[in-house]
Amino acid sequence: MSVRRRLTTATGAVLLTVAVAGCSGLGRTAVGTIRSETQREFVVTVTSPLVQGCHRLAPSGVTKVHNNSLNDIMMYRTRDCKGGNSTYVATNSANWIAPDTLPWRSYSIVH
Repeated sequence: MSVRRRLTTATGAVLLTVAVAGCSGLGRTAVGTIRSETQREFVVTVTSPLVQGCHRLAPSGVTKVHNNSLNDIMMYRTRDCKGGNSTYVATNSANWIAPDTLPWRSYSIVH
């Protein structure tokens, strides 16, 4: 095998390794938008939020959410994405809280 061919093969292997490692890194995002609305109809749109972690919503909580991202999300009534009373919102769908229930205060990305 010629030196040039070995160099090309080695370079390709390094680039492939970097590409694979980059795709599984901590900085992955949910491609798309997540739009939330408070009871007073204040709208917040987040574009491509990080996949990992808990994301807080408006302090007063939100009553509607539109998940226009490529990932499903879990909505929580607590500020720390904990508690058993969570709601699953599939990709490219929306959800509203039931009457006389607490608003959502945080969400996490299902990955």
